[in-house]
Amino acid sequence: MVVDSVSSTQSTTNSKSPPSATVGYNDFLQLLIAQMRNQDPTSPTDMAQYMSQFAQLSSVEQAIQTNAKLDTLLSTSALSQAEGLIGRTATFTSEDGENTTGKITSVHIIQGGAVATLDNGVQVQLGPGITIS
Repeated sequence: MVVDSVSSTQSTTNSKSPPSATVGYNDFLQLLIAQMRNQDPTSPTDMAQYMSQFAQLSSVEQAIQTNAKLDTLLSTSALSQAEGLIGRTATFTSEDGENTTGKITSVHIIQGGAVATLDNGVQVQLGPGITIS
């Protein structure tokens, strides 16, 4: 089935945010209505197919919401673990081969991990090769 056009209301304000790559429920319903209006009357699309599409959209939307909640939960967990590291001693081998030891004064979370700041000003990404005592 070919859909020639879909009318939509767009804001005319100057916004610099990129267009969304996801289709929400309202967008889906607008597309569904346009599809129904422009279908071939001699061979209409089966309602079961529409319901299947709606169920798939609902499943994807639920997965997106679950992922967002999981990200929040993981961030909270990482912050709780980071708090427990403050005041402890970190030992690691720096890039130039020197063994470095220092007391952890702060920890901040970054994408994919955490970075500890030691009392001597050295920052180290927490991961393999670091001993915390």
